[in-house]
Amino acid sequence: MLYDLTSCPHRVTMDLFGDTAQRDAPNPFIQLLWKKGSTFEKEIMEGLGVPFTNLSMYAGDDKERLTLAAMQRGDALIYSGRIQAAGLLGDPDLLRWEGDGYIAGDIKAGAGEEGPEELSRAKKHYAVQLALYTDILEKKGLSAGRRAFVWDVNREEVTYDFEELQGKRKPRTLWQDYQDSLAAVKAIIEKADKTLAAYSSVCKLCHWYTVCTSRLADTNDLTLIPELGRAKRDALRPRLPTIRALAESSPGDFLAGKKTLFPGIGPATLEKLHARAQLLAAGDEARPYLRESIALPSADLELFFDIEVDPMRDICYLHGFVERRRRNNDTERFVAFFAKEPKAEAERQAFEESWRYLRESQPCVVYYYSKYERTIYRKLREKYPDVCTEDELEALFDPARVVDLYYDVVLKATEWPTRDFSIKTLAGYLGFAWRDPHPSGAASIEWFHRWVETGDETIRQRILAYNEDDCRATRVLRDALDGLTLQPGATG
Repeated sequence: MLYDLTSCPHRVTMDLFGDTAQRDAPNPFIQLLWKKGSTFEKEIMEGLGVPFTNLSMYAGDDKERLTLAAMQRGDALIYSGRIQAAGLLGDPDLLRWEGDGYIAGDIKAGAGEEGPEELSRAKKHYAVQLALYTDILEKKGLSAGRRAFVWDVNREEVTYDFEELQGKRKPRTLWQDYQDSLAAVKAIIEKADKTLAAYSSVCKLCHWYTVCTSRLADTNDLTLIPELGRAKRDALRPRLPTIRALAESSPGDFLAGKKTLFPGIGPATLEKLHARAQLLAAGDEARPYLRESIALPSADLELFFDIEVDPMRDICYLHGFVERRRRNNDTERFVAFFAKEPKAEAERQAFEESWRYLRESQPCVVYYYSKYERTIYRKLREKYPDVCTEDELEALFDPARVVDLYYDVVLKATEWPTRDFSIKTLAGYLGFAWRDPHPSGAASIEWFHRWVETGDETIRQRILAYNEDDCRATRVLRDALDGLTLQPGATG
């Protein structure tokens, strides 16, 4: 419950009180994550090289009884335990004796921290789990202190200190965050707090997706406006409870000097959200438009670029391009570089071939969607510095000839009558259809895992077709931008 609360409080409510018959079928990508996590955990323990108490073959009350007995004996390391106290229940992967008590640990098939290395911080969804175990140990009088650890995908131990302040901008401890989360979950359990669904990027992987999005549409919920999340919705809701109410309002009525009446929402943001509400409220009559003029570069050769990455193996396994030649009646072809194995040598070869193709395609204009491609290419260059230099890579991503349509155009200069600005949503709005019935980046990762396991060529072709469609969707969006009109009063 604490883990789910960090991404969506309403998920906790639905899991407790929702009609299970209305749940969507399990998402294959989520199932893959669980499978990958279990496999990684098993690999770690099999290669540990030190003795430990293994309770993984037990369950329920037996596991809890044996865990307590092992702790009372002072066993040095306990694997797959179960602990409970005062209404709190936890299944820590590890319990380690440290001097005068135990600290809890989890094995994670992901990084133990998030953010840039110099600004890395604890993951909140990991922290609340580990804090729960620590709380239980305290209540049982078996804790060695308010700290815990993660053995992560990089095979490093990451310490979580629950009493340490998280920084100057957030002078709070992880323990305080945990206490707030625990109180929020208890309020949901006791029905003292009534949560509301909210549309966000995590929704599409949730088994309540169909139910919640249907309710959001029925209630004309504000979170269906792009970039208007739960916090902004809750701030606006007492005065402007729906999209239509916001659309029909006058933003000037809610100004107080240089601020608005809504915490966390400035005048410029309110104006932007008001404009988006008007587009959504207009229904079929709505049309996308430009907030400011744009000037896209031109060239005879255009490349529409998309990559596929498996974050669990930390490998970029596919570089796809749709190339279009303007002087030859806009003829197109799909070019792809696929890593034949999930290994560093194959990843390097695909990167090198893709880099050579980009270099030999000059002069050209390259279009991609979001900064992900640039970020991954920088990582690849660091991993394989013999392929290209840093200066060469940065020159490739010169904005004069390489355009990020998401950050530099869509977000900066356009408005659309859609719930979000993902390439799937915008290209779909423009009439483009993916050949695969279930297209998504998460799905492609699951397909890649099945291809690695089976070598089935039909699965590889499915991945290639999906990537090609992503590239063509980028081309569809780029062409549609030429037809958008400048909103009256906008910047010319």
